[in-house]
Amino acid sequence: MSQNVPLQSIESHDLSVDKIMQDFYAVPTYQREYVWTEREVEQLLQDILAEYPDLKAPAAEYFVGSIVVCPGIDGMLNLIDGQQRMTTFFLITCAVRDRLMELGVMPPQIITSRISFESMDDLGHAVRRYRIKLQYSDSADVLDRIGAGEAIDPESLPNTRSAQRLLNAYTNIRQFLAQEFKEEPSEVQRFFAYIINHVKLVRIQTQSEAHALKVFETVNDRGVGLSPMDLLKNLMFIHASQADYDKLKDKWKSMVDTLHRAQEKPLRFLRYFIFAKYDVDRLREEGIYRWFTDHEKAVGFSADPLKFVDQLCDAATAYANFAVGKNPDGSPNRYLSNITALSYAARQHYILLLSAMHLPTGAFTKLCCEIENLFFAYIITREPTKEFERKFAAWASDLTQCRNEPDVDQYVQRYFDPAKQQLSDRFDLALHSLTEASVPRYRMRYILGKLAQYVEERAYGESEANLSLFLNERDLEHILPQTDGPDILFDKPEEYSTYVGRLGNLTILEESLNRSVSNKPFSDKFLVYSKSKFLLSKTIGAIMTIGDTKIDKAIKSAGLITFDRWDSAAIERRQSMLASLARQVWDIPSPNGPA
Repeated sequence: MSQNVPLQSIESHDLSVDKIMQDFYAVPTYQREYVWTEREVEQLLQDILAEYPDLKAPAAEYFVGSIVVCPGIDGMLNLIDGQQRMTTFFLITCAVRDRLMELGVMPPQIITSRISFESMDDLGHAVRRYRIKLQYSDSADVLDRIGAGEAIDPESLPNTRSAQRLLNAYTNIRQFLAQEFKEEPSEVQRFFAYIINHVKLVRIQTQSEAHALKVFETVNDRGVGLSPMDLLKNLMFIHASQADYDKLKDKWKSMVDTLHRAQEKPLRFLRYFIFAKYDVDRLREEGIYRWFTDHEKAVGFSADPLKFVDQLCDAATAYANFAVGKNPDGSPNRYLSNITALSYAARQHYILLLSAMHLPTGAFTKLCCEIENLFFAYIITREPTKEFERKFAAWASDLTQCRNEPDVDQYVQRYFDPAKQQLSDRFDLALHSLTEASVPRYRMRYILGKLAQYVEERAYGESEANLSLFLNERDLEHILPQTDGPDILFDKPEEYSTYVGRLGNLTILEESLNRSVSNKPFSDKFLVYSKSKFLLSKTIGAIMTIGDTKIDKAIKSAGLITFDRWDSAAIERRQSMLASLARQVWDIPSPNGPA
């Protein structure tokens, strides 16, 4: 812990569940929601059942962990840690009550009194208080409704994780009681008696919320342990003034919700944030929290936790935008969208993007173009993911110093160009041997789409910037048909299936044209290809004599070839042509120097 907690401010008591549940607890609004699933609830019940003695055997005490509390309002204790256990014990009590009633037995008062207690207010009105009160909105009062014995229709619940998990936990406990103790109410009561009398927790009570939060750092939950994300949140509250708790809670929730909506993993985000901002190139997820505590001054969260959380919020927003092919400000970015088309799961480049999120849009876009090129080179040459993740982390620090496009150019020359140079031979080998079987279909569409789009933009100017739009209503076309029919003559019939899947035998074609050629021989396809809008396909079957200098130059620069027959030699020749074109498209230098 960053600071010592005065020993005289802590009281620690070894208490039974019965003693614990005689007090009232409030779960503060800034706490994480109820996260236990069927697995954790079932594990707790099975652990207790394993210690539950036979009828004549002596009962042994069973310790299930600790909780951390501090004084709250109206005589309640604020539950700083232990919400998952305490809420589950409350649900167990409710489930026992309801199971007994289902079996026709009136629950004893000791059970109902551990769920709620009725007192009188100053006006003489009866007021019912539940032993546990969840103050965060995601709970949707489900715990109160269960405590009241209300039958809840799952379909009526709001779509929040906490509400669903609370009801699921209660349902699982009811099922457990029915399965283990059948129709025997006495056995249900005896099991509950063991829980309240012999299952124990250590209750740690401090004088203030700040002290409780510090103690909370050392405590872990059963099953769903405190992740570095939870601990970091707690660390922010330790250093924040109590007046800032609500602001901090709202900002933190906003950040987590942003990542959740984007279906991005918070721990990966935190890890990449550290790589991007603090000159670190190796860190495991389980080491994230310790890294922050060890670098408290360098990060600056102890002096101004709100400012630091603002930085996290901004980074999380940018991170979520990256995931949908957008710039940090939410505007479209064709190159980030292209990377998604290249690899659905790609995230390693987010390290560099987070380092560069301060750049002007033009400079950021230029960097993204270079990242796409390098990322493709890594993917197609099968560079291990961990290796280029490590490189991106090592390169990130210098990127934070870039301010404009010239800076980005120098950065690319320093890091990206040498990396691509090292991959040059492998890149050439990969493209010359590329087949459908060697990459996922979506990646082959990306490759052919990029090749076709590059030629179009050199000839006619920028087309649809987004590669996904460019590929809309366009199909992969097999020039040598996938099915070998009687009209198909091929010089190497024993290798037919091998040549069909080669890059040199593939092109991009409009859906309507693709349907019209189907499994026809090349002599028929030759005429159809000449009708395509795409030069990559059009030139297969037609010598371009348009006379437009820009188009002529684009065709010549791309090295596009027209064929009058389609055999193994033609496929090999076209594959070499596309491999050479790929060097231009992804800006890969030749083995001996720049492309």
